[in-house]
Amino acid sequence: QVQLIESGGGLVQAGGSLRLSCAASGGTFSMYAMGWFRQAPGKEREFVAAISVSGRSTYYVDSVKGRFTISRDNAKSTVYLQMNSLKPDDTAVYYCAADILFRSDDDYDYWGQGTQVTVSS
Repeated sequence: QVQLIESGGGLVQAGGSLRLSCAASGGTFSMYAMGWFRQAPGKEREFVAAISVSGRSTYYVDSVKGRFTISRDNAKSTVYLQMNSLKPDDTAVYYCAADILFRSDDDYDYWGQGTQVTVSS
C-alpha cells in the first residue's frame, strides 16, 4: 500500500508561481514512477507531467512545457511540481500518482487526495 499526500496548492495571480509537493509513504518510493494530473471544473482529468524512477526521464503535456518542472527526491520520498508563469487555465485540483511504469495515461495504481490551485486573472 502506497499513500500519497499533496501539498502546496493555493491562490496565485496570473504570472505567479507555486511549487506542489507529494509525499509518499507505505511503500518503496524509489520503485515508482510518479505523475501529476489535474482536473478543472467541468473538464475531465488531464495528464500534466511524469517522471521516471531515476528522475532522468520526464514528460509533459504540451500546454505546460517550458513553464512546469517535475522533479523528485528519493531520499525524501517526495515528488515536486514547480509551476511558473501560471495562467487562469491552470486552475484545477492537482493530483499526484504512483505506478511501477513510467506512463502518461491515467492508469496509475496509487493516487493522492488532490490539492487546489487557483490562478486569478
